[in-house]
Amino acid sequence: MVRVPSVAGWWAGRSDPQRIALYTRSSYYAVLAPSPVFALLVVGSSPGPPPFATALFLLGAVAVAVTALLLARAGLTAPGPDKRLPPWLLMAAAAAALATVAAGVAVVPDGGDEGSVLPWVVLLAPSVVLIACSTVWPARTLTVGGAGIGVLVAAVLLGVGRPPGLALALGALNGLTSTATALSFRFSVWVLDVVTQLERGRDVQARLAVAEERLRFARDLHDVMGRNLSAIAVKGQLAAELVRRGRVEAAEEVTGISRIADESLRELRGVVGGYRSASLPGELAGARSVLRAAGVSCTVRGDEEAPLLPATTQVALGWVVREAVTNVLRHSRATTCTITLSSAAGETELRVVNDGAAESAGRRWGNGLTGVAERLDAAGGRLTACREDGRFELTATLPVPVPA
Repeated sequence: MVRVPSVAGWWAGRSDPQRIALYTRSSYYAVLAPSPVFALLVVGSSPGPPPFATALFLLGAVAVAVTALLLARAGLTAPGPDKRLPPWLLMAAAAAALATVAAGVAVVPDGGDEGSVLPWVVLLAPSVVLIACSTVWPARTLTVGGAGIGVLVAAVLLGVGRPPGLALALGALNGLTSTATALSFRFSVWVLDVVTQLERGRDVQARLAVAEERLRFARDLHDVMGRNLSAIAVKGQLAAELVRRGRVEAAEEVTGISRIADESLRELRGVVGGYRSASLPGELAGARSVLRAAGVSCTVRGDEEAPLLPATTQVALGWVVREAVTNVLRHSRATTCTITLSSAAGETELRVVNDGAAESAGRRWGNGLTGVAERLDAAGGRLTACREDGRFELTATLPVPVPA
């Protein structure tokens, strides 16, 4: 039976930029799409409007809504920092808005209660276009556009015979309203851009942290093995030359090669062993450095107790720290990580908590956590993991008292 994902699971499975992008896009569409409904309400509130003007007004409102939706979509999906709206689409939206304003003035005559609706008729279509343009236009351009809408409202009111003071006041009020609304939508787009850039920067930081660790290991391996391998090569050439000459010293050189090879093997095991099972204090320090390099705020508590633990306990808990940090970097969207080491009642406990648990975290273990759990079980300890409210907690416990 195929399990149908819930709305909560679908939402939790999306990254932060995806969530903000969905919210921003929905906000635009929810405001722009219903604009023809307001035009229909205006027509319904006007007694006996001219049929031709009414049809033109409603058709213009639909055209404005369609072009505004296309403008918003083009602005939200435009790649790169230098976003631009299609000029032909922008001109079409402006022409539809002006035609709608002209038809609206004919639909709503000046005088009585209908006259009070006139500013909203003039404001509606240009404001919808300005909101759609806020996906790309900066705040300064939006402010100029809002001021233009205010001038248009004042000019129309003066043209139908309204008192100059009232026309200017309503023009200023409507211009300010249009500007504030467009700027609020522009702020949502700015937040989306910032979060997207932070996500990209965090991904780059994580890759750099992994690359730095690989470079460190490669450097250590080169430093340890470079000299010995060079010595083996030189002694091998010398031994071959001595063998060709029939010299007894060839046996000594071959013995020397064997000795250097044994030393190299021991040193190589030391490098790999130190890399894979470093001391717990070193692992805690490395975790703090790697996580901070990846953009995750890391707090380590109780690390002063780490050097007091037995070597076997340090190795086991070091594995836990290494695997937990790897999971934070690869499988979470964490911004903070807390590592706590404590000892009480003959037990040593290591707890790693991060705030960016993935949807599947805590439900099943991968090979890494399974291997760590087996190591702890062999030492008489246990490993537990749980996910709650977006937090992932990994706890390792070993029955080892802290030496006095």
